[in-house]
Amino acid sequence: MYSVGLTGGIGSGKSTVARVFGVLGIPVFNADDESKRLLGENESLKQAVITAFGESVYPNGDLDRAALASIVFGNPEALARLNAIAHPALRKRFSQWVDQQRSPYVLLEAALLVDTGWYKSLDQLIVVSAPEEERTKRVMARDGISAEQVQLRMRNQISDEQRSHVANMVIENNGKEMIIPQVLALHERLLAKASE
Repeated sequence: MYSVGLTGGIGSGKSTVARVFGVLGIPVFNADDESKRLLGENESLKQAVITAFGESVYPNGDLDRAALASIVFGNPEALARLNAIAHPALRKRFSQWVDQQRSPYVLLEAALLVDTGWYKSLDQLIVVSAPEEERTKRVMARDGISAEQVQLRMRNQISDEQRSHVANMVIENNGKEMIIPQVLALHERLLAKASE
């Protein structure tokens, strides 16, 4: 199955882009949603997270995402520890999901595709790029957090320039170019590549 990564920094608009691909009939695996599901349901992952970060992240047996975020954001070692726990299970789940799909290609939407090197196992990589100021405003409005908290999260991710350097395709979400025509053009290119 031809697999395409879709990534971008926090607030870049990658979920909006993924929805457009979904409307076009392309199956989308949302790594963030699946990671939350795995951390909430997989007992061995839960135990590993509790061992690494303490009981407070699973009060009453349910993951307290805010508590976990307060530990890992701003602490690169803690974030790396969490990724080392969650990513192998997430990659396995993605592989199982891909085997169930029947489409010309599939999309893997994930924030850390380049940061973790996961993009190297995919056929193509699309990066959604947006100005930092715009991204900050979007995340503040979406998550109800301060600009400082957004900046802290951004510092845990690589830059748009680093992502774009390894991308096969870039979608500009800068408020000037429209998203849908860009996605339609990439969709046509991907259909052609998937059928080669």
